[in-house]
Amino acid sequence: MKDDQALLSAVAEIAKRAGEEILDVYRRGSVIAIHVKADDSPLTEADTRANALIVRELQRLTPDIPLVSEESALLPYATRRQWREYWLIDPLDGTREFISRTDEFTVNIALIRDGVPVLGVVHAPVLSATWGGLPGLGAWKQTAEEERRSIATVAMPAPSAKGGIRVVASRRHGEATMQRLLDVLAENFAAVDLVHMGSSLKICILAEGGADLYARLAPTSEWDTAAAQAVLCAAGGMVCRTDLVPLHYNDKDNILNPSFLALGDADYDWRRLLSAALS
Repeated sequence: MKDDQALLSAVAEIAKRAGEEILDVYRRGSVIAIHVKADDSPLTEADTRANALIVRELQRLTPDIPLVSEESALLPYATRRQWREYWLIDPLDGTREFISRTDEFTVNIALIRDGVPVLGVVHAPVLSATWGGLPGLGAWKQTAEEERRSIATVAMPAPSAKGGIRVVASRRHGEATMQRLLDVLAENFAAVDLVHMGSSLKICILAEGGADLYARLAPTSEWDTAAAQAVLCAAGGMVCRTDLVPLHYNDKDNILNPSFLALGDADYDWRRLLSAALS
């Protein structure tokens, strides 16, 4: 099998090609046809075309590695639990953003080994931006205007400094618990800068040092988070449950995530800060 650095570069190219399939639909200017799936989530031609390309190219690249995709049939857990490694794919993360034409949608591809994302690529087609990461080896970002550059998270201010904190939140999933969290943050920091954003872009912003915290306290699926988790962990952050245990994959029958936190500074005392808000 290819070494992980070469594999990451190959997967990044696959994600970009999938992004071209998505943009072909996005830029037509006509109304986007929507099919509603059994779980009430939307499906478009862009989802289907991106999925077909990614599945085909990953099977060509790594024929011995199975895959799980949001837009492919999910195999029984009795089969999936036997896998030491597999690809986890969301061919179009943020389909509602795609339909609303906010530009905030991504292609997500992750490699999972023993329940841990060890390689991740997130590509934002409209932004022409791609993030990649190998935990333990580093993370990078590349745009159409610049060469690939290393990225890293930023350290939180010391409690005595009473500095500011930057928080990203979902554009479409506000909850009472989130307001309680924001209230706690306001008591501990001189300023709380809140930015709403769609898809995996929120976690990627943390990875490049543009924010400190993303709390998702509403349902998500494993393919929504795995690729960005790999990028963030490679950049020095972490994605964890609200009890600060790292988010793990393929350890139960369903593919739903618990509520989780994405943290830019993995060494900060988040437990002290957030225990009152999340208890």
